[in-house]
Amino acid sequence: LFIKVGMWNVPKQLWLILAVALAVAIVECNFASANDKVKDDNDASPSVDPNLGKHKEGSRTDDETIQREEEAIKLDGISVSQMKELRQKAEHHTFQAEVDRMMKLIINSLYKNKEIFLRELISNASDALDKIRLLSLTDPQAMETKPELSIRIKADKENNVLHITDTGIGMTKAELIGNLGTIARSGTSQFFKKFSEASPQEQQDLIGQFGVGFYSSFLVADRVVVTSKHNNDTQHIWESDAGSFNVFEDPRGNELGRGTTVTLHIKEESQNFLEPNTLEELVKKYSQFINFNIYLWKSKTVDVEESAEEEEKKEESPVEDEEGKVEEAAQEKPKKKKETKTVWDWELVNDTKPIWLRKAADIEEKEYQEFYKSLTKDYSSALAYTHFQAEGEVSFKSILFIPERAPSDLYRESIKRNSNIKLYVRRVFISDEFEDFMPKYLAFIKGIVDSDDLPLNVSRETLQQNKLIKVIRKKLVRKVLDLLKKLPKEKFEKFWKEYSTVIKMGVFEDPGNRQRLSKLLRFQSSNHPSDLTSLAEYVERMGERQKVIYYMAGTSRKEVESSPFVERLLKKGIEVLYLVDPVDEYCMNSLPEFDNKKFQNVAKEGLSLEMSEKSKQRIADLENDFSETLKWLKEDALKDKIEKAVLSQRLTKSPCALVASAWGWSGNMERLMRSQTYSKSQDPTQEYYMKEKKVFEINPYHPVIKAIKQRVDEDKSDPLALSVARLLYDAATLRSGYLLKDSADFADRIDVMLKSALNLNPDEGAEEIEEDAEEDLPPIPKEEPIDLDTYVPHFVKDDEKTKKEEESKKEEHNEL
Repeated sequence: LFIKVGMWNVPKQLWLILAVALAVAIVECNFASANDKVKDDNDASPSVDPNLGKHKEGSRTDDETIQREEEAIKLDGISVSQMKELRQKAEHHTFQAEVDRMMKLIINSLYKNKEIFLRELISNASDALDKIRLLSLTDPQAMETKPELSIRIKADKENNVLHITDTGIGMTKAELIGNLGTIARSGTSQFFKKFSEASPQEQQDLIGQFGVGFYSSFLVADRVVVTSKHNNDTQHIWESDAGSFNVFEDPRGNELGRGTTVTLHIKEESQNFLEPNTLEELVKKYSQFINFNIYLWKSKTVDVEESAEEEEKKEESPVEDEEGKVEEAAQEKPKKKKETKTVWDWELVNDTKPIWLRKAADIEEKEYQEFYKSLTKDYSSALAYTHFQAEGEVSFKSILFIPERAPSDLYRESIKRNSNIKLYVRRVFISDEFEDFMPKYLAFIKGIVDSDDLPLNVSRETLQQNKLIKVIRKKLVRKVLDLLKKLPKEKFEKFWKEYSTVIKMGVFEDPGNRQRLSKLLRFQSSNHPSDLTSLAEYVERMGERQKVIYYMAGTSRKEVESSPFVERLLKKGIEVLYLVDPVDEYCMNSLPEFDNKKFQNVAKEGLSLEMSEKSKQRIADLENDFSETLKWLKEDALKDKIEKAVLSQRLTKSPCALVASAWGWSGNMERLMRSQTYSKSQDPTQEYYMKEKKVFEINPYHPVIKAIKQRVDEDKSDPLALSVARLLYDAATLRSGYLLKDSADFADRIDVMLKSALNLNPDEGAEEIEEDAEEDLPPIPKEEPIDLDTYVPHFVKDDEKTKKEEESKKEEHNEL
């Protein structure tokens, strides 16, 4: 300027030199200032200033608070100011206006618990590792940047940050925007419209199409940063707060080599996910059988030995008599002391590998048992197991175990328990909360199912609605029943001792597998005093003329063996099954036939034995001879008590029996129904069966029946015949397993019959004795009325007395 206007009388050459020098000085100063600024930024403490929320002049605006929080978010190797500058220069992507609504739907509605985020991120990492491994088959150089295939989890409690790193295929900048910005370009309005109109199953399918598993991170984090390196691109950073996201190149360069690190800035209420023990539990729960090693950054305490004299030796003079040294060393060794140190290192978490992926022929018995114990936390070995692979509509691998002992709460339906079958999809644990994965009667079965065909997305939370689950269930049940059928006799006897009741329950609960279950049934039999028999063995022993399978139900073997219903069958050498378990008769009632042989309850109407023509004619003659007696029993003696009276084919020793109709309740069934809790309610069906009249069968060869017939033939109004008939009816009621409706009346008739047997007057009562005079009796003490306002119970008085005695002793003690 001076040169131009001609001020000062100075040569132009000199001014030019001065101007150039000044310009150089200014540039050097600016450069030095910039270097100092960068140095200050790099030397800044990586931790957040504890006084960040304070201000000398008091509180500031919310904008300043937000600004401080944003500045506090950083990455290792990048300072706060650098992170802020990178964020300003980054590509900024804004989600659609309804993204907040969608995120709330995803986070709050589709996930039932927060811990799922770790499962999702590990699952994504496993997929990335699978991709690079698959790529390396055609491109071996793809693995050179990072040969190791693993997942590492590290919690930074000081900065409230959780890192999940994999050495998978990584993502390019375009893939970061595309894969992690799926929600932004999926059409939220279209999503909401379809979602609101869809059925629950269709909603799950829609959600699966959006691939929102990654966004479960926002369940526990308010900001998520993804750093990724792909072989075909430089390392980039993606960050989001669920409302929008930024993408920029990582100034640190290629630190990962290859792979992805997901960094979660954990919310205050989710700090428990920074605890190594919590993380380890979640990994073992959800991702124990991932194909790749999962390492967790953990601390452990180790003991380190040090020489206590080490420092003393250092201080002593190095010049010393060699002979003295040897002598001193021989006399005593340096003392050792132990120091406890905390060491941090990577620890392998998923050390149990999925043996179901191996061939069954290559796995030893010991390996199966060890896997069973690790899976179920059971100290005992499994009784039996099956390892198979299913193909067809849905493909899956499975190992199922039968525990050696039944759980104590196996029959308690009031307890809501998780399924013992753990479902995995591509080695990722999905759930064990499918109540209907196995039928109730097989709830004791434990094991795993691993399928590659099921959807691995948010719909897993309600996956039981998926039709493929029903297909899997059907195949699992068939495999278990096939395993039970093939068990050796010794093992099956152990199994039956523990689980017989639930298998019998399965007969009437599972019509589709009823015939398969019937082949497993075992019952006591008249053929052997102790051994159980199967239905197949019974049929094999049946005579040529025998058309049905006979059975008798009761509370014990002794009861059914002495029942009048089995007298004729046992005499003829016909085998009878003894059903002594309370659930046995339910089981048989729902089983129509076995091997084309129908079942016959010998306590019910319809029993028909093979007879010769001579026997048939004899029965016909007896029926004609007893016709008046049978009519008298039905219309006079037992009127309103029985359906009808008939001659019996099943009695040989007993005079009579009370038989239920073909569709009625036997005595054993009625007793069971009365014992049920719900039997107290007014159930019309139950009332009908209990009030149903029975068939009164008499033994025409029994002397008592003959005597009654003779009296009835002479005089139908004979009081003794009437009394005996009613007494026989009551006795038959008890003998047949039913309850008496009027036990007092039955006892009175017994008294009358006893008097008659002893030639006593039936009307004669007990001898009366004179009571003592009232004045001779001791007087009843009269108690004074109690005033409830002032009444003090004796135990309270005793307590007060004890208290006073203790206080007195205490005073004496103090005086002493």
